[in-house]
Amino acid sequence: MSTVIVGAGGQLGRALRREFPGAVALDRAALDVTDAAAVRNYRWADVDVVLNAAAWTDVDAAEDPANLEAVRAANVDAVGHLARAVRTSGATLVHISSEYVFDGRHDGPIPEDWPPNPLSVYGQSKADGDTQAGHVTKHYLVRTTWVVGDGGNFVRTMTGLADRGASPTVVADQVGRPTFTADLAAGIRHLLETGAPFGTYNITNDGEPASWADVAAAVFEARGRSGDDVGRVSTAEYFADKPGAAARPLNSVLDLSKIKNAGFRPRNWSEALAGYLAANPA
Repeated sequence: MSTVIVGAGGQLGRALRREFPGAVALDRAALDVTDAAAVRNYRWADVDVVLNAAAWTDVDAAEDPANLEAVRAANVDAVGHLARAVRTSGATLVHISSEYVFDGRHDGPIPEDWPPNPLSVYGQSKADGDTQAGHVTKHYLVRTTWVVGDGGNFVRTMTGLADRGASPTVVADQVGRPTFTADLAAGIRHLLETGAPFGTYNITNDGEPASWADVAAAVFEARGRSGDDVGRVSTAEYFADKPGAAARPLNSVLDLSKIKNAGFRPRNWSEALAGYLAANPA
């Protein structure tokens, strides 16, 4: 397959470059997908698959009205530009979504077909982007959570705090599973290589759901600290003095039955965490 990765400079984009070494990798400098003319004029005729890893991901900054146009451009308009391009060329679109499209009030793991009800500007933009991707017949909408890869992320932050002797306070009532970009990229490749039916798939790491505080404690223990050095606080308490912060869903656990039935078995998140920390010791 002839594959193009857009947003190739981000955490997931870098993992996709490793998973699809023959792909054309385009960062924003190479193709700004918010620019309708640039997308329209790109040479799509010989492209079989477009992997869209480009997005605005700063959920708190998205709440600033001054950023609304940029958020919508990256998470909604750009998806529409790509959707029109691949509909014309006949390529398959793989688009990455988020559990932030949900309100986190579902009782248990959230299935792919649960109705969106976003709590934040970022969540609304991702839900609207999903609608754009859905206009493409040949599409995979891949929904994920708590992404960890190359670059700045929660696990790296906790590693630095553990190594510096700090004892952070971390939210304990938001529950989900980390998703390591190597596993997410492998799941995407599985969908494409097996010709799985088009549609929406949840892909995260597997394992017992955990809170952000649980993940932080696991990092601390891996770095030789006690998990008890991580303080625990509610979301309401943590954000009480942060009025500009985005609302977070408390339940971020996605149902993995569909991707497992398609033949892909994501690693347990704790196993993936251990491998990540071994490969990224500092």
